[in-house]
Amino acid sequence: MMSPTEHRTPDKTGEALKAQRFTMLEDIAKELAGEVIFPTCFDIILRLRKLLNDPDASMASIAAGVSVEPLISAKLLQLANSAAFNAEGNRVTDLKTAITRLGLNAVRTAAMTIVMTQMLRAKGMSGFSELTRTLWEHTVRTAAAARIIAGTVPRMNPEEAMLAGLVHDLGAFYMLYRATQYDELRDRPDTIKYLMVQWHESIGVSLLNALGVPEVIVEATVDHDHLRPLPNPVRSLGDVLYIANMLSGGHFEWLMQDQDSGPDHLIPLEQKYAHLLPDIEALADEMRGSFG
Repeated sequence: MMSPTEHRTPDKTGEALKAQRFTMLEDIAKELAGEVIFPTCFDIILRLRKLLNDPDASMASIAAGVSVEPLISAKLLQLANSAAFNAEGNRVTDLKTAITRLGLNAVRTAAMTIVMTQMLRAKGMSGFSELTRTLWEHTVRTAAAARIIAGTVPRMNPEEAMLAGLVHDLGAFYMLYRATQYDELRDRPDTIKYLMVQWHESIGVSLLNALGVPEVIVEATVDHDHLRPLPNPVRSLGDVLYIANMLSGGHFEWLMQDQDSGPDHLIPLEQKYAHLLPDIEALADEMRGSFG
């Protein structure tokens, strides 16, 4: 792999681009087959993983563990006092009460959101700015849609659904981050799009497992971009995520940016859930304000 300081030829050939794409996939496959080495910004998630997955951990101990991450602490307090979680207007000022109100999934969501936004701001990502903005917008809308839709399904956890929506395209974010380390891909960001569509789901599943994300959420992300009959009735978190993802454009939105709309057979889905769109957009706006 060439270093950033080495001379780069202005005109890359098709074969050079193919070679770099293959090298990136090969390098990622080696990482996923062994011990995954995450970007530095993932340290937050890795430090919190054991604590959040411990069934015997008290809210006090979780609050103490989270408090060492000032940015996450501030975001959790902000979320706990937002309209989405505080309809009665009772403000909280301490982390333990905030975590109790939100639940552990909100802690995971806040931590993962911070990690993903840091990844988008990493050195070398400027060449992918248009794609990352579109992908991030799709992620926020999917997370908001998942939470709102889950709220209409009996015995479904809306916060768990929101976390699933937030991480469902983690593989795509990671592929963009890795692409910055290859000259040809960094110089020609459009060449990575179709590669992401082919591989981001499987890479994302491996990353989520390595991060210790709950199995039910990992399973819900499998094949989320594969078109299927509209789930009716909605029975699982995977159904909720599929609907939320497609309602937010699926990969059609961030890949096929020159198209006016998605496939025609998504129209019935959009019609069925049209009444939820105002609530979804309101929550998405709130998320943009909290995590932007």
